[in-house]
Amino acid sequence: MSFPVQQGLFKYDVIDHYAVLGVPLGADSRQIRQRYLKIAYILHPDTFRGKTEREKNRANKILSKLVNPAYEQLSKDRSRNEYSLVLAQMGHNLAKELSSITLATDEAQKLMQTSHNAELTYHKLLLPIIASQYNDLEQVFNKIAQISELNLIYLMIKQGEQIKAKARPKPPSQTPPSAKSKTEKKEQVSAIATSLKRAQDYIKRNNTSQAVIELREILKKEPNNSSCHGLLGLAYIKENQLTMAKVHINKARKVNPQDPIVIEAKEALDKVSPEENKAKSADKPQKTGLFGSLFGKNR
Repeated sequence: MSFPVQQGLFKYDVIDHYAVLGVPLGADSRQIRQRYLKIAYILHPDTFRGKTEREKNRANKILSKLVNPAYEQLSKDRSRNEYSLVLAQMGHNLAKELSSITLATDEAQKLMQTSHNAELTYHKLLLPIIASQYNDLEQVFNKIAQISELNLIYLMIKQGEQIKAKARPKPPSQTPPSAKSKTEKKEQVSAIATSLKRAQDYIKRNNTSQAVIELREILKKEPNNSSCHGLLGLAYIKENQLTMAKVHINKARKVNPQDPIVIEAKEALDKVSPEENKAKSADKPQKTGLFGSLFGKNR
């Protein structure tokens, strides 16, 4: 049973844990736990209502290989916040492509065409999909893909709104530029350099959690800081969170591929996933789907 990934966030090599659990982006820990318990009851071998052994095995694999890892990622505040930051960065990077993106579902098209209150429309469109998500094992992956496409469009819309808000002309300042503003800018640059050095030291001492906190604060001030994204990639590699490492390292390479920290991060990523990088460099690689390796061939 394979699932070729062609929709939503999966298309960008990110596992959409929110779509797997069927919870909206921004769901809190209570919502996530309630949803997980409901799905686990449906899929667990002791409570699964399927009649055949094949169905039971399939349900158990979905629970252990997809649902449990998704819950592990989203149930903890720190990992959920980090993951949400990665998704927001993706939405920001893709926001300009909103008008040209190809969509496979009617729900995502409706969300993209909404002229106002995208959040309300997003939640309304999610509800019927989530309600039936795990009722039929044959349709589970289709439902996950539908939800992920909605998640992608929602992220693009929200991040696009933020970009437009920042681009709006500010009222003219009554105070002319002064030496003080230049001094403040120099101080900020110096503070960021100090924070980057501190984060590097944390990573060398394997204190990756503190490094991530430090680097996240930098991104709030400079979202396109290549060194910051590179160091985040290195920190995530040490934590074996390769998906998030890849997102940050790819972002860093787009900003400044010549940055020594970025080069170091890319080399570190290649070492931990050599086969994947080799496959991506081959001409016309064959897509087998993200979930094909979990379940093998169709029976």
